[in-house]
Amino acid sequence: MTETPGLQLADIIRAHQDEFLTRHGSSLTQTQRKALRDVAACRTAALGGQLWQCVACGHRHAVYHSCRNRHCPRCQSATRARWLEQQTRHLLPVQYFHVVFTLPAEVAEVALVNPVTVYNLLFQAARETLAEVAANPKHLGAAPGVLMVLHTWGQNLHHHPHVHCVVTGGGLSCNERGVVDASPRWVSCRPGFFLPVRVLSRKYRGKFLALLRQAYEAGKVRWDGWTDAASWAAWSSPLYDKDWVVYAKEPFGGPEQVLAYLARYTHRVAISNSRLLELEDGQVTFRYKDYRGEHQQRQMTLAATEFLRRWVQHVLPRGFVKVRHYGLWSNRQREERLALCRVLLAASVLRQLLSVLAKAEALCDSEPVCPSCGGKRLVRLGELPREELPVSCWSASSDTS
Repeated sequence: MTETPGLQLADIIRAHQDEFLTRHGSSLTQTQRKALRDVAACRTAALGGQLWQCVACGHRHAVYHSCRNRHCPRCQSATRARWLEQQTRHLLPVQYFHVVFTLPAEVAEVALVNPVTVYNLLFQAARETLAEVAANPKHLGAAPGVLMVLHTWGQNLHHHPHVHCVVTGGGLSCNERGVVDASPRWVSCRPGFFLPVRVLSRKYRGKFLALLRQAYEAGKVRWDGWTDAASWAAWSSPLYDKDWVVYAKEPFGGPEQVLAYLARYTHRVAISNSRLLELEDGQVTFRYKDYRGEHQQRQMTLAATEFLRRWVQHVLPRGFVKVRHYGLWSNRQREERLALCRVLLAASVLRQLLSVLAKAEALCDSEPVCPSCGGKRLVRLGELPREELPVSCWSASSDTS
């Protein structure tokens, strides 16, 4: 197969938007329609731009504005860099762990109909699970710092909701209810081991199903199969017998390794342009990693409309926060507690943090480059007005979700 050089998600949307909207437009939310429209217009004349000239070679070129939609694969670099610069100031000189909480397929189906409620419950159940197990003196007896990132996709673009957690390898001493001691000490976990995965999995399963039942009884979540207590019990009982997937990956190491991880995961979108291989005869071929084998790289070909249907289901509801901080990193008393942690760790963190900050600042370098000679000495000549993009089917949906 011959790869299509420079194939972009925007190319697929522009080429097959009419067919896709004819088939699936009635089921799209306003936010999903906006994501399609934004990505299609990103860095084109439709958004206007600026005209630049290279001082070295005299070449003139247009730099069009980005759409800044958080689901656009071309717009995450600058946003990610600014966010990373803020996060580096919260890092501690300790080991970090990567824990993942996943929803089973039965609950993932409910999430498609009730995304805000179910995704919020996923965050809540994972947060409470980590806090309670870590507070248990048999396991750690401390309150760690936790950063969670929601991903809703698998490598093949199927709906697969899960949260990635970056957790400090220790925390401030606390009681079994997670309340930090009046005069806390720093409690480190065992080297290379954070918390028992089986304990996390069982507690997470019980917590999530209890929270989901409360939401159902309060009328905050709907599902066709739930009509009364008996139907709920019939649906949920098998889920109590399943092992819910919670796994802890190898420990990161220190702050610099965490920064590299955050750069990859926090602002990731469902599919990057680099994974797109070919668009031909209404078929999209893309690369994915097969986790069922030995993490082998494979290829998948889908009809363009099916590809877009899978992609659009990962557009999050408007205003939904997909990166959240808990424990030592929660907004409440964060600066005071982190300052105390650094004192208790008795580490000279300044040198480490300066090194990490330098790397974050390097990621923020968005200075335009001359496409002709590669020079960075460019002069802005003026603004380019917006031009009408030839898109025919972006009528507003009656859906208000």
